[in-house]
Amino acid sequence: MIRVVLADDQPLIRAGFRVLLEMAGDIAVVGEAGDGGGAVELCRALRPDVALLDVRMPSVDGIQATRRIGADPGLDGVRVVILTNYALDEYVFAALRAGASGFLVKDIEPADLLQSVRVAAGGEALLSPSVTRRLIEEYVATPPRPVPGPGLERLTGREREVLALVATGMSNEEIASRLTISHATAKTHVSRILGKLGARDRAQLVVQAYESGLVVPGNRR
Repeated sequence: MIRVVLADDQPLIRAGFRVLLEMAGDIAVVGEAGDGGGAVELCRALRPDVALLDVRMPSVDGIQATRRIGADPGLDGVRVVILTNYALDEYVFAALRAGASGFLVKDIEPADLLQSVRVAAGGEALLSPSVTRRLIEEYVATPPRPVPGPGLERLTGREREVLALVATGMSNEEIASRLTISHATAKTHVSRILGKLGARDRAQLVVQAYESGLVVPGNRR
């Protein structure tokens, strides 16, 4: 059973999401909050698999809540997914920097919502290649000088190559095909990269790859 904490300042929206999620049979909404502060407290108390957080909430918004969850060692297993009204909300990339695993637009189809929660609970990033490029190019292309992130120098040449492909939104299967290696080997490379960079999931790997200058926005591989 995938355990979910849901936070939105509009009770009707929370109720709608709860009904959709619990119809799946393998997902349970274990807590609801009207702001980010309440969501963080619920996460500390309940240790859910996924926290679905509205990006805009009173008092503590979704980004602040994401930062608090990401900074708490006890919540390493909680995957944060941001809910937004717009596919390229100006706050979305800030949420990814803060440690979110991805984002969902609120008018998402019910079946896609359920699959997205399952994907997030499994540790994958909710970013398609096209959305990844758009986000990165709009919000990451602005820093004048890339700054290598901690641990990047510890990556092997092959691991850097794999990280660059992850940053384009490729799955493990696609990476394996591109590099002519097995799926298991690609998965092992990604796991080692996550450990060396101290990243929670693939979404954070995307951010680090671009902010470090390993991948240049606009460069198609």
